[in-house]
Amino acid sequence: MANEKKMTKREVINEMLADATISANEVWAGYLRHEIELLDKKSSAEKKPTAVQVANEGIKGAIVAAMESGVLYTVTDIQKSVAECAELSNQRVSALLRQLVESGAVVRTEDKRKAYFSLA
Repeated sequence: MANEKKMTKREVINEMLADATISANEVWAGYLRHEIELLDKKSSAEKKPTAVQVANEGIKGAIVAAMESGVLYTVTDIQKSVAECAELSNQRVSALLRQLVESGAVVRTEDKRKAYFSLA
């Protein structure tokens, strides 16, 4: 019982609709079909970026634009040299740099447990 997989809402509704008693009652069956429609609508919704995500894209663009090829930067260097990052915390700039590394725009290297970033 401990290894039993938890059922999703969709699976529960489909099991209920498979029951002859519930399927025979149009009110119950209609309600359950409507719930499945709502689940379909929710899962297919186009998600637009939040205001913070849009702002982060602008900051990431400024970081890449300010970096010079062949130069290694620390998070603190980027905070000092990029005006958009001056008011941001060290953790936030580090998170934005991690996103840039994942996208392939920036390369992260480590020397003596210190992280350095450069253009890809």
